[in-house]
Amino acid sequence: MRDSSIKNPFFSIVIVNYNAGALLANTMSALAKQTYKNFAVIVIDNNSQDDSWRVTESLPFSCRLIRLNNNIGFASANNLAVKNYINGEWLFLLNPDAYPEPRCLEIAASQIHRFPDVDCFACSLIDANKLSHLDGLGDTYHISGLHWRNDHGAPCDIIPQDSVQVFSACAAAAIYRTETYRRLGGFDETYFAYSEDVDLGFRLRLAGGKSLLLPNARVHHVGSGITGRSSDFSIYHGHRNLTWTFVKNMPGPLVIFLLPVHLAMILYLGLIFAASGRFKIYKQAKIDAFKQIIPHLIQRKKIQSERICSCFDLLRMMSWLPRNLSIKYQLKKKYFFH
Repeated sequence: MRDSSIKNPFFSIVIVNYNAGALLANTMSALAKQTYKNFAVIVIDNNSQDDSWRVTESLPFSCRLIRLNNNIGFASANNLAVKNYINGEWLFLLNPDAYPEPRCLEIAASQIHRFPDVDCFACSLIDANKLSHLDGLGDTYHISGLHWRNDHGAPCDIIPQDSVQVFSACAAAAIYRTETYRRLGGFDETYFAYSEDVDLGFRLRLAGGKSLLLPNARVHHVGSGITGRSSDFSIYHGHRNLTWTFVKNMPGPLVIFLLPVHLAMILYLGLIFAASGRFKIYKQAKIDAFKQIIPHLIQRKKIQSERICSCFDLLRMMSWLPRNLSIKYQLKKKYFFH
């Protein structure tokens, strides 16, 4: 454990590292260039087998390294950091393949003060491999239970001029009020990785909160730089966790309405994966999702009993269009629903 900390940072930045190689060094370099300095970094290393964690040994800003003896997953590692090592008012989750632009923290800090009733903020993610295009503007949740990053692959000129609501923040660069993150129980640790940010954003919305995009707080994101966008790992955890998110969070009246859509989506994707020769991993994800459904049904009871958000307001924030049409719609309108 290495510790060089400041007492009361405005941002506590948590980075979960696992064999990130040079990516983590790039992230640290980006943080060193920040014009806003009131932050402290906590790196949770999930038993990396490379030497990527060594970049934390000599940095020009406050950084604490926690090395674990095994890989406990992205969700659990973030929760561990928040439970034991965070003392900032705001929690800034940052992937080791995400590089904030120099004024990112400065802009985020100034914008947060404008919205005292908001508990979660999303940064604008720019494709690190194609800087003229977006990696995403927060997350979209479709009525089928699918979710994706808003406007992934679209040109950067569609970024809105002012802050607007999104369904949830992508945890590659997401900002949460620390107190709220703790009150909601943080990420669901059974997820291990993938969809945990959408699940948390869903629960925040059900509890009466909202997520806001900060368009000018920009972060360059490699995207699936550690696990791979279409790896067996990402397919398995993404589609298993997708089912759990729907089961836990969708209000009862909407389950009756949307369950047929959800099941049709599962069948449709099954056919897509079968055609691509990857049905086995997808099938296992869905089998395990239903085998392990009981704990999530128990969670559902608590989540729904505390729900404040109306079904109408929830539907208003969901996407009704297929992914490709949804992106084309945003390109045409160049704004989000407020």
